[in-house]
Amino acid sequence: MTKPTIETRVQWSKGRKRARVRKRFGPVTYAALIIGAAIFIRAAIIVIGALSPPPDPAHPTQSVSYLGVYEPDAPGSYTGIDQFARAIGRQPNVVVYYSRWLAPFDVRFATEAAKHGAVTLVQIAPRNVSLASIASGRYDAYLRSYALAVKAFGARVILSFGHEMNGTWNSWGFRHTPATVFVAAWRHIVTIFRNLGTRNVTWLWTINIVDNLPDVTGPAPWWPGSSYVNWVGIDGYYYGWSETFASLFGATIADVRSLTGDPILIAETGASVSADQPAKIADLFAGVRAFGLLGFVLFDQDGVKQIQSWRIKSPAAFSALHQQIKAYMKSPSS
Repeated sequence: MTKPTIETRVQWSKGRKRARVRKRFGPVTYAALIIGAAIFIRAAIIVIGALSPPPDPAHPTQSVSYLGVYEPDAPGSYTGIDQFARAIGRQPNVVVYYSRWLAPFDVRFATEAAKHGAVTLVQIAPRNVSLASIASGRYDAYLRSYALAVKAFGARVILSFGHEMNGTWNSWGFRHTPATVFVAAWRHIVTIFRNLGTRNVTWLWTINIVDNLPDVTGPAPWWPGSSYVNWVGIDGYYYGWSETFASLFGATIADVRSLTGDPILIAETGASVSADQPAKIADLFAGVRAFGLLGFVLFDQDGVKQIQSWRIKSPAAFSALHQQIKAYMKSPSS
């Protein structure tokens, strides 16, 4: 297994999850205190939130269309995905890799995914790049090259640009880049692809769950408009045993539904060991069906430094996945 990409390591070091760790806090011991305080505050918020009924699910479905996975050796290798597939008894039908700005489309990985019956989802991260310069056309040559590569590939590709922009931990997001600039960059990118006839792209607009902490804001200002988006992605993680799909994702789903009726994919999720992974896996399937969503993508990676591990390891967790897949996922041929 190859080492995680630079983008993957940066994502972890920036603390993109709900209990966030920032390097600027200094020594490990101080960081641990901050994490402990954040967990305590989060627990209090969960208890308070539990007193209010969650938003009502809408358009329930009996099946789950997409089970995706991110493995840290992607896109350099497909080995981790194959191992995950063997463990759950089924190939995932969405596979994810994270791509730095100016990196070309990884045709080799997408081709391998297609051979396994999976659609490739690329999370393009414009880290420390001026989104205003993207919107103004400075990077059009790169975008045209990328669009033509995707077009030549031919099979469907899911593209997401600047994920979790409604949080503070990325250079393209909240408090770093104005929402109007993000929207302009997003629309410019989509327009280039369409002008070149690249029609095999599903545009996934990916936000972080909205919570009560000050480093996340509502998604509305970042919305590019329905004509520029096909699917909406939501990222969120189970940290504690008391969290449910409705308490974790319900409010954000309601926010999205006030903007659009586009299909929703849980684009990045996982459960810590302390959250009871087997129970949360069942809760994910139940929540996706209750809210009528497309499915979810598991972030199957071990923790780095003080960040939680989301990797599924226990036989009970794999058994839960296998049972839920058998019960509620469409067959590959359906």
